[in-house]
Amino acid sequence: MDYEIFHLGAVRLQSGATLPNAFIAYKTYGTLNAAKDNVIIFPTSFGDQHYQNEWLIGEDKALNPKQYFIIIPNMLGNGLSSSPSNTASPYDQANFPNVTIYDNVTLQYRLITERFGIRKIALATGWSMGAIQAFQWAASYPDMVERLAPFAGTAKTWPHNIVLIEGIRAALQADAAWYNGQYTVPPEVGLRTLGRVYASWGFSQPFYREECYKELGYESLSAFISGFWEESFLQSDANDLLAMMWTWQHADISKNEMYACDFEAALQSIQARSVVMPVRTDLYFTPEDSEYETRQMPNATFQPIESIWGHLAGFGLNRVDAEFIDGALKELLEKN
Repeated sequence: MDYEIFHLGAVRLQSGATLPNAFIAYKTYGTLNAAKDNVIIFPTSFGDQHYQNEWLIGEDKALNPKQYFIIIPNMLGNGLSSSPSNTASPYDQANFPNVTIYDNVTLQYRLITERFGIRKIALATGWSMGAIQAFQWAASYPDMVERLAPFAGTAKTWPHNIVLIEGIRAALQADAAWYNGQYTVPPEVGLRTLGRVYASWGFSQPFYREECYKELGYESLSAFISGFWEESFLQSDANDLLAMMWTWQHADISKNEMYACDFEAALQSIQARSVVMPVRTDLYFTPEDSEYETRQMPNATFQPIESIWGHLAGFGLNRVDAEFIDGALKELLEKN
């Protein structure tokens, strides 16, 4: 395997449940310097694993492993870190406890402080649910995080975004083979249906109108829906996806004892020099929500990605969008 495991032991979650034998799967790139201050934390997103973040790492990029020590922690529920699919009974499958963004970041904090002795983070960044975790890092540890660059992600899940999650959850659970989460074979119909529902959200209307999917090697719309969307979800465990949906749906950087659900106070506490990068055509992490959040942050600039690739503009599929994100990160990292 190309990643490492950090064992956490029994951890008490925000819900009050205890997850025994918890662990985080993570991968590092580059070398930690003597001062331990060249650290970039880059969490994964919904359905993703660490390798799907690697498009933004390289010696010619802002996330340069020759200069920085980059840590990609896999989110709980993604199949590599503690998840329904790899946890022993009685916490396996649908019995896996609910995990919050706050839980994820609290455990990631343990990883970087206990395993590496890190006390400063040069940059917290991430896409989509990874962006929410980056926001949480900056709110939970404002004296630790020096720079923040969330792209295509907000500091909480706003109501219209919740509507998306309700739809994809229902599509998956409608498959009789899901069997209330106690399946013995994957609910393939539900996974494929989830992909078809998601297809209308992940990219924008002009993306489809201009047939941009042909740039990804698909000759027809139907081939794209089946080959890109259905196949991407068939690779995942259904209960893992549902666990991450719960985390996503309940995301809010202020839902903890530190901020007592005062969302504006949580945003105002972020001291990191920040660049907030929504995608102009994102249908669920909308630029309007991001603009509101940015106004609450004392050291933040609003720098939207002007792309018709919708939410997936932040996934490294389109060269122009990837170069925009990389350029913004380079500029941010160059500032003292």
